[in-house]
Parts: sequence; structure tokens; C-alpha cells
Amino acid sequence: MNLICTADDLRGQKALIAAKYAGVEVAVGEFSEADCRTPAFLAKNPTGKPPVLETPEGPIFEANAICRYIARCSDTLYGSSGYEGSLIDQWIEFASSEIDLPAMAWVLPIMGIIPNNMTATSKAKGDIRVALKILNSHLMTRTFMVGERVTLADIVLVCSLINLYKLVLDRGFRREFIHTNRWFMTCINQPHFLEVLGEITLCEKMQVAPDAPAPVEKPTAAAKPEKPAAEKPAAAEKPAAAEKPAKKPKKKADDDDDDDGDELGLEEEPKAKNPLDLLPASKLDMDTWKRVYSNEDTRTVAIPWLWEHLDEGYCLYFCKYKFEIETDQLFIVCNQVGGWIQRLDKLRKYGFGSLCIFNDAKPFEIEGCWLFRGSEVPAEMTECEDYALYDWKKVDLADAAQKELLCDMLAWDGNFGGRKFNQAKNFK
Repeated sequence: MNLICTADDLRGQKALIAAKYAGVEVAVGEFSEADCRTPAFLAKNPTGKPPVLETPEGPIFEANAICRYIARCSDTLYGSSGYEGSLIDQWIEFASSEIDLPAMAWVLPIMGIIPNNMTATSKAKGDIRVALKILNSHLMTRTFMVGERVTLADIVLVCSLINLYKLVLDRGFRREFIHTNRWFMTCINQPHFLEVLGEITLCEKMQVAPDAPAPVEKPTAAAKPEKPAAEKPAAAEKPAAAEKPAKKPKKKADDDDDDDGDELGLEEEPKAKNPLDLLPASKLDMDTWKRVYSNEDTRTVAIPWLWEHLDEGYCLYFCKYKFEIETDQLFIVCNQVGGWIQRLDKLRKYGFGSLCIFNDAKPFEIEGCWLFRGSEVPAEMTECEDYALYDWKKVDLADAAQKELLCDMLAWDGNFGGRKFNQAKNFK
């Protein structure tokens, strides 16, 4: 069999990995994008896009169809039963619909293939986070996606994630997906993956696409209609009356006793500022802290940075879930913590948290540490319904034990009073 694709095309590379596992000989000839427009290529694939697999029966196009054809030559790549085969198909479809589309929206602008669209990129980040959470939950008790060995599901999913892990999933973004990360690293270090993909270096700092060029505004005749509009006031008694309302907003700004008919004046009134925005300036900048924590080593860089910049403009608190957690399912506990984080959008400018789950089985415990703007827990937290579920205690940095516990919670390792650390999530 012969595979027609460019050398660095991940769509072709996943077929080559499948061929390695299936023990199928697949040759790759020289090919360039210009060849896609030739009549010979279009006869094999009318879409004009690689890859194409030439088989004894005829050509096959579309990457996942090629992978499925090759996988069926193996006793293991498509599972050991019809049910496992359907599960593998399920995860292949998941890769196509839930990962490939948002990954392209996020990564292709960075690669310079399409213009950057900030709205699309923002949505793509959220979609990828959701997909990684689904994988993380599934892989919590599994080494591979289906069964106890590599299948086509693992191959397709890994190839869908490679550019994300290489370009944008930095340590801060991927740290909560520990099971997905473990599975990904396990797969890419398998001999057959290494033969095709080579060494994969994970992203250290999230790459950002350049801003799209501003659209050039062409001069139009739209300004011309202003002339008749300017002539309208010439119609009779209105001019003198028109000048008086113009002065009303000014008087409204000076005199709150103005009568109530001036909507323009109401619209111009400034919105009340958040009290936290009125506090004196602090050495600690929350956005900078979050970048340092996400991108640098926690023990050697981030925590020393925090001690250097922490001042009276910020406070530190411990929280502890005050009720017995009755479930024996870890994913339910994770969802509880994740749901709380999702309900704290108003706090993002003023807070940072590290929430830890302890023990591998029931009884689970949830504790965390928080950095807040101001001297007390802010309203953005106290008004959240989850706030009442936790006991809160201000951190006393003069107490060595409390300071050590805070550092352990930030670093996700340590003694934790002899408890078994399971996993953690950040609010950033």
C-alpha cells in the first residue's frame, strides 16, 4: 500500500502509526501541495486534499477512513469485540467533533494559516478545556482509552492533541488534567509513536497568534446624506427650543434636583466602582501573580515571588468543606469543586485559589487556600452560594505550620498533616 501525503501531515502520520501497530507495510512517496491539483490526484480524491491511501482494491481518502481500513488488518487495534469496536469509533468521532474543530480555531492562527479571530479563539479554549475534562474523567481509572492496550482510539486522539500540547497547553493550562497528561505521555513514548512522530516537546509558554490586520475602510458616499439632515432645523419654530434641551445634561450633572425627564443625563452618569478598585495601589499585581504561578516552578519561583510582593493590599485565607462527603465516587467530588470554580467569574479580577482533594477513597476531604484583594473575603466570594459550605480561616503567616500548609497547597505536594493528596484545581 502507498500513502499519499506530505511528510509533516498529522492526518497521514496517524495512519502510519496505525500501520506500525497492525504490522502493515505502507510506503510514503514524495508529495507536495501542488500535486493536489493534478488530474491524477483528483481522480483518487475529488476533494483535492491529502491523505490518500492506495490499496489493491482502490484508493481511499479521508484520514480516519484510512486509519480504520488499516486497523481492520490488526487483531487488536479495533478492539476484541463488536462493543469495543463501537467504543473506539465513539472516541474517533469525539476527536473529530470535540477536539479537531476548536483545535484548528486556536492553533491555525498561531501557525499563520488563517487570520486570528479573538472571539473564535476564546470559544475554542473553552471547548478544548471541556474536552480535556471529559478525557481526564474517563482516564482516571484507565491506562488507555479502550481496553488494556493501544487501540485506534488512542492513536487518533493523540494526533488530534499533538499541536495543542506543543503550542498552547502550557503547564498552567494542563496541570488540572493529570490523567489526560499521563495517558498522552504514555502514548507518545511508545516505540511505534516515536518512530513516526519523533520526540514531542510539551509547551512551556502558551503561544499567541498575532492580531489580525484591521480592515481597511474604503471612503463611501455615506457622509453626503448629512447635508439634508443639517437643513432640517430650518423648518419653523423648533430652533430656539432645540437649544434648551442641549443645556439640560450640564445642569443635571451640577444639580441632582433637576426634574426627571432627561434620559440623556441618566445615561451619562458613571457606574459605581467596585470598592476593591478604590483600594491603595499594591506591590502585588494579580494578573502577574497568575502568570508566574502558571508558567514558573511553584516552589522555587512562584512562592518566593508571592512573599516578595505580598503586602497589606491582599489577604490569605484557608477554606475547609464543613460537611461529611458521602459519595464514594471521586469524579463527583471533582465536579463539586469544578462547579464552585465556574460560579466565581465575578471574582477572577480579585482572587486566586488552590483547591485540594485528599484521600483516594471515602471519606474525601476538600480544603484550599485563597489570595484575595483587600483585607477580608470579598463580596464576590461571600455572595456565591458555595461560600456557606466552607469554614474560613485567615492565614497567620507568623505561624510556621500554617505557612507550610499554604505552600503545600500551592505546590500540590507536601505532608498535608499526613493525609493522602489526590488532586487539585486552581481558580485563576
